[in-house]
Amino acid sequence: MRVAAALWALCLPLMLAGCVSSGNLASGAPPAAAPVADEYQIGVDDRVQVSVWRNPELSIVTPVRPDGMISVPLVGDVMAGGRTPDAVAKELQGKLATYVIEPQVTVIITELRSHEYLSRVRVTGAVRTPISIPFRQGMTVLDAVLAAGGVTEFAAADRSSLHRKSGDGAQAYGVQLDHILNAGDLSTNYKVAPGDVITVPERVL
Repeated sequence: MRVAAALWALCLPLMLAGCVSSGNLASGAPPAAAPVADEYQIGVDDRVQVSVWRNPELSIVTPVRPDGMISVPLVGDVMAGGRTPDAVAKELQGKLATYVIEPQVTVIITELRSHEYLSRVRVTGAVRTPISIPFRQGMTVLDAVLAAGGVTEFAAADRSSLHRKSGDGAQAYGVQLDHILNAGDLSTNYKVAPGDVITVPERVL
């Protein structure tokens, strides 16, 4: 997972440059992002919460070990790394059925430590402080740009763009940032998704 993140970070600038130079902006708003918990597989160093309904003594919060395992009361070691929370919960339900009548298990990732960089949002270009910030549910383009201190006096704000990973590449969507900041026009104030990059170009003098 970390190797994939590193390769993505190396390739992203080249893909963004291709999108900007060709003016190949997608029409309309970017597709809605799926809920974060559904996108990610559990990774090493993540913390997960295992809850067994009506059996609090079997419920735990635990980190995922370097071998990808977590230790659960009665069950012992269970592979969590590289699997979705749903898949782990279903396996635990099957194993706990030996000890508990109709167990109902939920698994929640409480800390996405292994996905720290994959789940960040970046703001680059003509902003006061180019930044990389953790994604938060409900975050918009405006939230991210304000976190970067806003645009500089040299910004071509209405030529801004939001870049989102799509298949094997990245797709760019036009953002009229000047309209958002100065006219209250929120039509391009899109919700961002983990891994998005917002670029604000400088004016051509």
